[in-house]
Formats: sequence, structure tokens, C-alpha cells
Amino acid sequence: MKNENLKKYALITGGTSGIGKELARLFAQDGYHLLLVARGEAGLNTTKQELESQYGVEVITIAKDLSDVNAAFELYDEVSRQHIFVDVLVNNAAQGQYGLFIKSDVRRLLEIIQLNAATLTALTYLFLKDMVAQNRGKILQLGSIASETPGPWQAVYHATKAFVRSLSDSIRYEIKDTDITVTVLEPGATDTDFFRKADMQDSKILDSGLSDPAKVAEDGYKALHSGKDTIISGVKNKLLVATNNILPEQMAAAQMDKMQGPKDGSPKSPSK
Repeated sequence: MKNENLKKYALITGGTSGIGKELARLFAQDGYHLLLVARGEAGLNTTKQELESQYGVEVITIAKDLSDVNAAFELYDEVSRQHIFVDVLVNNAAQGQYGLFIKSDVRRLLEIIQLNAATLTALTYLFLKDMVAQNRGKILQLGSIASETPGPWQAVYHATKAFVRSLSDSIRYEIKDTDITVTVLEPGATDTDFFRKADMQDSKILDSGLSDPAKVAEDGYKALHSGKDTIISGVKNKLLVATNNILPEQMAAAQMDKMQGPKDGSPKSPSK
């Protein structure tokens, strides 16, 4: 394998913008070579040139739509053909769709489930098997404080993030006798392109004070290398999770409705 002689490789999905790109920068600073996965060739090429020139690391780009049902297997096969051992897997890519569940496009919701949950599961499975075989490696899963509470207006996104947290907690226990770690990074609303892609420009959450993606990435990076199980990024988000954890679920849902409902106060009932 290419990195049998002390080279280190990190594979980052969604690695050309937002938290993913900030994580790529941190890995590059520490001498990791990168495998960056995203849909757009232009963004991949720009990020590759930037990181290679600034940090002198190798950046391998792979254009892939990870919402495709076969994408995870194709990606794994492509990396395997290059004889690269992935020292760190970062499952960062995720999307959401804003709106009431009953009024949403169910096909779009299923694409989100495929990307956020199914593809993440497959990539974790495939690369974790290699890590277990060599008893080394780290996995960073991009969760969200959305995993900690019901999410009116983003029901499916919240559900997929709860899946990520539960899956990671279970896997972590199953591999507890190995030297492999699984860390879940849980940010709150962060200043990335997520909201535009999710059609959330009219959500009140945009007025709540968005987190800096560089700070979120730094929190996750430190937690990963410290072997932590879970890190909630930001004091405000820690307090929000602590509050929601003591509220009945209906009250927690109502609180989230107030936070991320439409700015114009559109009615919550799908019949109106």
C-alpha cells in the first residue's frame, strides 16, 4: 500500500466547502495526504490546487454523487485500486430539505436518507473492515445537535443524524478491544452552504447566530485525535442539548419549531 512507509491518508466526503474543507485544511497542516470526494469537478480542482500549493501534500480528488445507491462501493473500489490505506475516514457529506414532512418531495427525502445514512453506513463498513484488519485507524462522523431532538421542518434530517449517532455508539462498543476510534462531531447551525441547498433561507434559525465552520472543524479535529466519543461544538449548543435532554419530547419539538420555523410565521398544520 502507498502509505506503508509512514504516509498518512485521510478521506473526506464533502471536502470542498464548509466544515469538510476546514477539516481538509487541518489534516493537510499536519501532513496528511488527502482523498477528497465531492460531486463538482470545479470545486475539487480548486481545493486540490489550494491545499497542495499551501501545504505540499498529495490531494487525490474523486468526483462522486454520494446520494447514488452504488456510490460508496464504487468509491471504496477506486481507493482500493490505488492501494491506499485510509488512516482516517471523515463522513462529512450530508444534506437536508426544509419544509413540512407531508408537503415535501418524498423522492428528495429518500435521496437525503441515502446520502446521510445509507452511504455513510456503507463507507463506515467498508473502510472499518480494513482498519480492523490492521488494528489502526480513526473515523470522524459528522453528526449534529439535530440528533438530540425532534426536528419539525427538518424531520428527515434530524432522523438521519440520530441514526448516525446511534450507529456510531454501537460500532464503538463492538470494536472497543481494538485501537480504532469512532468520534461523532455534533455542531449546531453553522455558516455553510447547507441552508441554501436545503432551501432554508426563510428559516428563523439563520437569525440565531451561526457557528464558524473553522471553529467547528477545529473542535472535531481535536476530539478525533484525542479519541473522544462525541463532541458538541460550541457552548450555546451544549446548553441547548442539555436543556432539550430534560424536556418531554413534545416540548423539545415545540422549542425546535420556534427556532427553525419560517420567519413569516407560516402555519404548522399541513391542512392549512
